[in-house]
Amino acid sequence: MPEVHPAATNALLTWYAGNARPFPWRQTRDPYALLVSEVMLQQTQAARVVPYYETFLARFSTVNALAAAPAREVLATWTGLGYNRRALSLHAAARVVAEHGWPDDLTALPGVGPYTAAAVGSFAWDRQVVAVDTNVRRVRSRHCGPLEPPPGRAAEFNQAMMELGATVCTPRRPRCGECPLESGCAREIAVPAPRRARERFEASDRWARGRLLAALLAGEPEPVLDAPRRERALAGLERDGLVVRDAAGAVQVPG
Repeated sequence: MPEVHPAATNALLTWYAGNARPFPWRQTRDPYALLVSEVMLQQTQAARVVPYYETFLARFSTVNALAAAPAREVLATWTGLGYNRRALSLHAAARVVAEHGWPDDLTALPGVGPYTAAAVGSFAWDRQVVAVDTNVRRVRSRHCGPLEPPPGRAAEFNQAMMELGATVCTPRRPRCGECPLESGCAREIAVPAPRRARERFEASDRWARGRLLAALLAGEPEPVLDAPRRERALAGLERDGLVVRDAAGAVQVPG
C-alpha cells in the first residue's frame, strides 16, 4: 500500500481552508459554546443544528446561565432537536463547570465521552489530540499511513478531517476525484450494506416521546396515542429523567 507522507496533511489543511462550511461554532474558542455544539451534533446533521445552536446560546449565553436555569426551561429551548436526554446531560455538565471549573479531563463531565473531550480540548485549548468521530474513523480506515495533526494545528486538523469525511469521503458514494488525500488512498472502500426500509418516523416510539414531551412543556393536549404506545413513550421519558410521575400517576416535567 502507498505511504501517506506529511505532505498529505498539508494538502488536507489547504483543502479545508478553501472548502470549510461556515458553521458558527467554527468561529469561537469558547469551551462552553463548543461543548454545546458538540453535544447538539451527536446523531444530528450539522446544518440542522445551526438554528438550535444559535437559539440556545442566545438564551443561555454562558455556562453559568445554563447552570442556573431550571431543567424545564432547558428542555423547552431544546425541543425539536431530538434526543432530549442530551439536554439534561449538557445541563448537568454546566452545573459541574459552574461549581468547580473546567476539569483537565473533560470526560469527567456528564455526557462527555472521549470524542467530545478531544474535540472541545483541541478547539478551545489547542490540545494536541485527534478527535475521532464516525467521519474521521472512516477517512483513517480508507487511507494508508499516519494522519496526525502538525504541531500547534490540532484544531484545524480535526475540523479538516471531519469536514472531509462529511462531504467528500462519504460512506456510499465518496467523491475520490475531489479528495486531497486521493493519492494516498488505500482504495479499500467497504460499501455499507443496503439499508433496511425504515418505519415512518411518525409511527416510531421516538416520535411519540418527542410529541409527549413537547406537549407537556407547552401545556398543550397530548397527541392521540393508543394506550400501549403512550405507556412505552412515558416509560422511556421517565427512564431518561425527562418526566416524573406522582403517586396518582400524573405526569410532569421536572423543574
